[in-house]
Amino acid sequence: MITRRGFFKLVGGGIAGVMSLGGYAFAYEPLARLGIARYRLTPPGWTPRLKLRVVALADIHACEPWMSANRITAICHRANELEGDVTVLLGDYASGMNMVTQYVHSSQWSKALATLQAPLGVHAIMGNHDWWEDRTAQKNGGMETFGHRALADVGIPVYGNRAVRLEKDGRGFWFAGLEDQLALLPGRKWGRTRMLGLDDLDGTMAQVTDDAPVILLAHEPDIFPRVPERVSLTLSGHTHGGQIRFLGRSPIVPSRYGNRYAYGHIVEEGRNIIVSGGLGCSIAPVRFGVPPEIVVIDLG
Repeated sequence: MITRRGFFKLVGGGIAGVMSLGGYAFAYEPLARLGIARYRLTPPGWTPRLKLRVVALADIHACEPWMSANRITAICHRANELEGDVTVLLGDYASGMNMVTQYVHSSQWSKALATLQAPLGVHAIMGNHDWWEDRTAQKNGGMETFGHRALADVGIPVYGNRAVRLEKDGRGFWFAGLEDQLALLPGRKWGRTRMLGLDDLDGTMAQVTDDAPVILLAHEPDIFPRVPERVSLTLSGHTHGGQIRFLGRSPIVPSRYGNRYAYGHIVEEGRNIIVSGGLGCSIAPVRFGVPPEIVVIDLG
């Protein structure tokens, strides 16, 4: 039988454990940890003898104190050390929460991202928060966001339903980048009754003019069931791995498919997608079991 002293010791230990866990989830994992998620694969349709290292950064969500311009710069330096042939940015540079001490202006986070270097360049797409945080873009119902302009100003090309052919060692491959699938919010002030995407998968793929392999950049992984076999690999972010993850599953995932595309390398019917756990936080500054990460993919 437990004594009164033993009971309070047990309760005290439980409270201390909860506080420690909370401190880890709110402070250490979002701010102090940075993982490197590595994948190696030769997907269907990949050109023989084409060796390509892709470094991917997703879901930065620039804001103080969680993702300052200085921290973004440090992450970019670490990404450069990974010696990718090409670097991709998978969207959501703008903050996605109100629990901040200060917002980081697009001119600051884009300047930090401009420190990224790769022989075949740095290539970007937009995410839903980049659209949602831009009232002018919402009012216009499209065109471009302040994120598009900020990245263009520092020389980083943004792919909005666009495909571009690159080469390494004389062997070609394509980057095809989609505009965001959740770009336009519903609301009376916008004159929209439902959320609208600006992605055009068919139109983007129509720009691919030869048999070289295609890497598709799509912020939300929910597009994956529609991706044709012609695409060798899809790269996505958006989910943050659920931001809280236990035993390979997350209680909440911002996807209509739940945990199906929450995180990692998924193969369906011979098609491949890699979903990054991302770097920043959305809604609340909490991460547990899915620390911020840079993704490195070795193809071929």
